[in-house]
Amino acid sequence: MIAQSPIAGDSRILREATALAAAGHTLHVIGRDVPEGFEIGPGITVESVSRSSGLRSGNGGLAVGHGRNGPKVLVQRFGRWLLLPEHRNRTEKHWRTAAAPVVAAAGPVDVVHAHDFNTLELAAEYAEKWSASLVYDSHELWFDRALPGRPTPLWRARGRRYEVSLASRARVVFTVSDGIAERLRSRGLADVRVVRNTFPRADDVPPAPDRPEGLLYAGRVGAGRDLPTVVAAARQLLPFRTVLMGSVDPNYRLDLGPVETVPERSIDEVDDTLRTYGISLVTLTNTCENHRLALPNKLFHAVRAGVPVVAADLPELRAVVTQYKLGGLYEPGNAQSLTDAVRSVIDNYSTYTDGVRSAAAELNWAKDSATLVAAYADLSG
Repeated sequence: MIAQSPIAGDSRILREATALAAAGHTLHVIGRDVPEGFEIGPGITVESVSRSSGLRSGNGGLAVGHGRNGPKVLVQRFGRWLLLPEHRNRTEKHWRTAAAPVVAAAGPVDVVHAHDFNTLELAAEYAEKWSASLVYDSHELWFDRALPGRPTPLWRARGRRYEVSLASRARVVFTVSDGIAERLRSRGLADVRVVRNTFPRADDVPPAPDRPEGLLYAGRVGAGRDLPTVVAAARQLLPFRTVLMGSVDPNYRLDLGPVETVPERSIDEVDDTLRTYGISLVTLTNTCENHRLALPNKLFHAVRAGVPVVAADLPELRAVVTQYKLGGLYEPGNAQSLTDAVRSVIDNYSTYTDGVRSAAAELNWAKDSATLVAAYADLSG
């Protein structure tokens, strides 16, 4: 497996590697910025390749009332906006260059599993050298994401074509939702299978309280998560609590207003935090096709914890939330809509907690990992 993400915190990669090892496969995972001594489990080894921070300031955090002005600052911001796409591409390319000898030393292997497009070229190169099977795991609709910096329509169009040319060499393509799978098939990829970002089913979910105590956003804190709308709605929801918990993207600034923060916790510890507050926020902006077709980890983590959600009313999220009666929906960018959705979930709390508990029988990792393991059995066969 090859990934440019910090795999110690990438729950999809960790779950996939563990499931494949349990099925009898031996794995070597090459990722980014792996902590010293980090282990995934038996049958899995891990290797790390670092990536430069580049344009990042390194002083990320949530700033209340933050606002530097002046001509020099405006020029710096414009330069960053202009250069950011090129910088992003160069940073990813530099990582692939640094990772190439590490990948070469790990082989030959039977299967090269590329996590996301930014490892696909490297994976395809070594799969061909070793006559190995190539697997492409598309965590996102890569060239349809909302990205900071200047618009790049030509880069996106070329990238989609190049992605298909490389991914067409793969024996199987995995992705995270039916919507993204259909989009990839429409672009010419034949064998696309859905492995959702579900979690292992919890052994013991305590009974839900009669009413929730608050609203928890547990995830990455950054652009595209519709967090300004969350802050605006929090003011209307007082004294009902709104809480953020998660890592903050470098250079992201947000005036939190009445929103509380709690320290970031491990993936397994998030369950108790979600149950403490009682409602999980699954927010995204309606600014790109990737968001419209996404099924974020947060949705399935709420199911594991037995907690209803208030989710952005986007096509894939709407389909799952309404099918399983997991909670309420709100219009992205509309604070009043978010406020109304939260109040509706509070007023109908027992209905949604019942829906979440029933959904756990279907929306769990045992179901999705079976798809992954079966595909690898096909490769072996």
